[in-house]
Amino acid sequence: MESEAVIKALAALAQTSRLQIFRALVVAGDTGMSPGELAEQLQVLPNTLSFHLKELMNADLVTQERDGRRLIYRAGFVQMNAVMSYLTANCCQGQACELQDVTQCTAC
Repeated sequence: MESEAVIKALAALAQTSRLQIFRALVVAGDTGMSPGELAEQLQVLPNTLSFHLKELMNADLVTQERDGRRLIYRAGFVQMNAVMSYLTANCCQGQACELQDVTQCTAC
């Protein structure tokens, strides 16, 4: 992963509403959420939500799929795992460390 992509992802998450949106989509898992569900759960105005979703999609942290007339948004787990891998590459100077493997969700 290139550092520019990591910076773009971290910048997208460095805003309260976008972080809340991403976390809600992580909780939703593969089911994802519609904009209406997100707006209701997070108490975000639809036009504001649209702007934030666009920013998260631009950073590849959120995907969008059309299901009939509905749009479904999902967290971009592949991209987020790539960001986490980039940030933790070569941790502990090659020594064994106490970090747990966060690439596998045990609750899913």
